[in-house]
This record gives sequence, C-alpha cells and structure tokens, in this order.
Amino acid sequence: MATTTPELPSFARNAINLASPRLGAKALYATDEFFADKARMLADAPASFDPDKYDDNGKYMDGWESIRRRHGGHDFCIVKLGAPGVIRGVDIDTSFFTGNYPPAASLEACSSARDPDDNTAWTEILPAVSLGPSAHHFHAIASDTPWTHVRLHIYPDGGVARLRVYGEPVPSWEGKDKSAVQELSLANNGGRIIAYNNAHYGSVWTLLTLGRGINMGDGWETRRRREPGNDWIIVKLGGTGVIEKVEVDTCHYKGNYPDRCSLQAALVTNATDQSIVTEAMFWPALMGEQKLEANRIHSFSGSSLLLKEPVNHVKLNIFPDGGVSRLRIFGKLA
Repeated sequence: MATTTPELPSFARNAINLASPRLGAKALYATDEFFADKARMLADAPASFDPDKYDDNGKYMDGWESIRRRHGGHDFCIVKLGAPGVIRGVDIDTSFFTGNYPPAASLEACSSARDPDDNTAWTEILPAVSLGPSAHHFHAIASDTPWTHVRLHIYPDGGVARLRVYGEPVPSWEGKDKSAVQELSLANNGGRIIAYNNAHYGSVWTLLTLGRGINMGDGWETRRRREPGNDWIIVKLGGTGVIEKVEVDTCHYKGNYPDRCSLQAALVTNATDQSIVTEAMFWPALMGEQKLEANRIHSFSGSSLLLKEPVNHVKLNIFPDGGVSRLRIFGKLA
C-alpha cells in the first residue's frame, strides 16, 4: 500500500499550510463522516495505516471518509482556515485509500467573518480534477484573493487522508492601535520564513506559530555542524514596526539547544527572497550574541535591542547549531 509522493512543488516548499490545526484551522461541517472523522483530514502528521485497527463502523482510516452513496449526489467538507490568506496551491492526499478514494474532487473558497451558511457566496478556485489511489495530488491555485474558508467537494464519495492548503496569511492591521505592541512575526499575522541554511529536523514553519512547542519535532532544528560557522533563518514580519521585545524559546530542546543566538534586522524594499539572503549578511545588529539555555523562554528587551527604527525582516543566528521551538518578535506598527 505504498503512497506515491511526487517532488514538492514550489508553492508547497515556500508557503505554510493554512489548513493546519496548529494555525487554528478547523473542519466545520461534512455531509457525511461515517467511516472517518473530518478532523483527521487536517492533522499535521502524515497519514498512517494500521492494517489491524478497526472501530465500530469498520476499518479505521486516518483521514475523512464518507459512507457509500446509494442515492446520487456527492459529499463535501467545509474547512475554516487558520488565518485569512492567499492560497497558492493544494495537496489532496489519498494516502492509504485504495479501493475507497474519490475519483475526482474540486475546491471552492469564500471570505466570511463568520461560519458559512446557505447564503454564502462560494468561488471555485480548483475545477474538478481526477484523483488516484494512495497518492498526493498537488495543484497550483491562481487567485490573489485572501480567503477564510474552503469547501472540498469529492465525487461522489470516499476518503481523503489529508487536505493541505498552502498559502500566505494576510493580516488586517486596519483599525489596530498603533501604540499597542503586536506579535509581528506570528504566522497568523502574516509572518513567514524566507530562507534558512539548514532545517534537517522538525517542522520549520511552526517556529512562528501560537503556543509553545508540543515536542522536539515542533520547531526549527539544524543538523550537527561539523565545520566552522553558524546556522541562521530569515523571517519576513507581517508588518513593518519598531521592535520592542524578542522571545527565543528552546522548549523541549535540552541536549541540542544552541549555545548562543543573535539577531539582525532591516527594512527591505524591492528585493526578492533570494536577494534577501545575500543582503542579510550585511544587515545591522538588532541584538548582539546572547547565551541560551535548555528548555526555556529567553526574553530580550530594552537595552538588549539595538535598533530603534522600523524594520520588516529579521535574521536569527544560532551558534553553532541546534534547535529553537519558537521565535517571537514583538513591536509597534510603523
């Protein structure tokens, strides 16, 4: 029951999963979920399969699976995204669904401040596409509209192991108090990772998510460095601001936390993600090297922060290598 995994397209490598529960996404409604709960379809971990596991309704499947339809029609599931965002692409994953996968699927989206109802206007962003057994199905999305919800249609019924909706959160700063301190790096607020030199372990994008890490795999961790130098990661903030406080959390990293860290920052305009990597080598220091400890939130503010002008990009340097669970950049909007 092998799963076919093609090479990840660029939208899946460079964007985050807006349908991730870690971001706050929820499966709100499904026409049917007799065989498998709709919430499983959004799980962050890859789908798994246990040939000996059954429940009261039959074979336990790691995903969303509807009953066999006998009277026409088709099934669908409505998902609230973790943050309003521009969708760059999707992965409709049928891993381990072999004789029970849907032959086709389509995707609609809407923008709504509340849960969709019968009066909600939906826009088709992915016309019906064919699905195969136990495979990832990647499709790019051509839409620059920020969406809040998606509706996955499957034809006519069956099971989907995972739905990944790759994109970029779009924050709404309108009406926000500019004298208040905001978490500018938070993924829900539009913070995103531009580049890093290594991310051998963990789930790098969770560095910018809510809460503390759930385990050592929930964060950014590099391999053991066997040569001179240090590791780094670059974050584009969700808004331009003056930095007031920084938190570097090494939660769960005990024998593999970095010995020290430092920060650089800049206000970047008219640059590509690739050119920023080169520019960042010459950015001014936001914070000099600071000692880190295991499994701890390190908070830096006041005289520790050297830049007092607005910035929109931050580079975290760790010495020489190791793992960081969360990076939080707090500041006032410029």
